[in-house]
Amino acid sequence: MTRIERVAVPVGEFDLHVWGDEGPGVLLVQEVFGVGEYMEAVAEDLVSLGYVVAAPDMFWRIEPGWAVVHNEEALPKGMSMVSRFDWEKGVDDAAAALAVLKGLPGVDKAGVLGFCFGGTLAYLLAARAEVDFLVSFYGSGVPGALDQIDAIRAPSQFHFGGSDPYIPREDVAAVERAVEGRDGMEIHVQEDGGHAFHNRKAPMFYQPEPAERAWRLTEEFLARTLPRRP
Repeated sequence: MTRIERVAVPVGEFDLHVWGDEGPGVLLVQEVFGVGEYMEAVAEDLVSLGYVVAAPDMFWRIEPGWAVVHNEEALPKGMSMVSRFDWEKGVDDAAAALAVLKGLPGVDKAGVLGFCFGGTLAYLLAARAEVDFLVSFYGSGVPGALDQIDAIRAPSQFHFGGSDPYIPREDVAAVERAVEGRDGMEIHVQEDGGHAFHNRKAPMFYQPEPAERAWRLTEEFLARTLPRRP
């Protein structure tokens, strides 16, 4: 079951969808379709592993509560929302949501996990705020923001598809080079994976085999970096 907490910032408040009651926290950052059925499915996966999950409504400044089905007709709508998104304020909002998550009863530590649009936002948040881990799935903005990677102190895991039409393979290679040799950072490229291959609610994107491999790596990473309580 999900519940709604409120996150207060200087210009207003927005929703933080929360699943779970006690354990390490995961700030789950949405993709372009909003906090909808896919984010709920991922949250339930994480709760089953013993985490408390919180997904902020990152498009609240544009249209509060906006979420759409995951199909080809909805994709332009999602991209339109991203085109109007204020990244500077968005990172501030994500940091405020992280603080609320850390302040929930039963939560002491917390990290950030984001997909697509959220994969970029999670990366930018980790460069600015104190998080206990970062997991970024195919954030298209990461290759262009590698000048911020030195600011990330948390254990970090990056996922990309090697056949992603939205993120050129040479851009992924730039992230591979940036991560190489850094303690606590790792990158995994599913060469057969396209964009959003983990999104099982979007038939146009979902690829079960790359999704399973990447998620298994994610589970192992979380278990190492933020173990669940006995």
